[in-house]
Amino acid sequence: MRLTAPANRSTTRPTGIRDTDGMAVASFVLGLLGLLVLNVFLGPIAIALASVALWRGTARRGRALLGLGLGVADLLVLAAFMATDNTMSWSL
Repeated sequence: MRLTAPANRSTTRPTGIRDTDGMAVASFVLGLLGLLVLNVFLGPIAIALASVALWRGTARRGRALLGLGLGVADLLVLAAFMATDNTMSWSL
């Protein structure tokens, strides 16, 4: 007895492509979240995930580029706030 349908290779995508799409979305979300909290950690993670997703050829190229830009913006925001109050953290 077969519980699953046979895999049709012409309509399924390889796992690697699906993983890179997830990396692109994760980089976007982490970059966006990093603008508000923990930008010293989330910015570099967003940059790394976006870079790997772009290097592997994600189908969500725009989202990966946004994640890359937001990751860089996270670090720029951190640098700006560090320059104003001379600390490694910032608060509003």
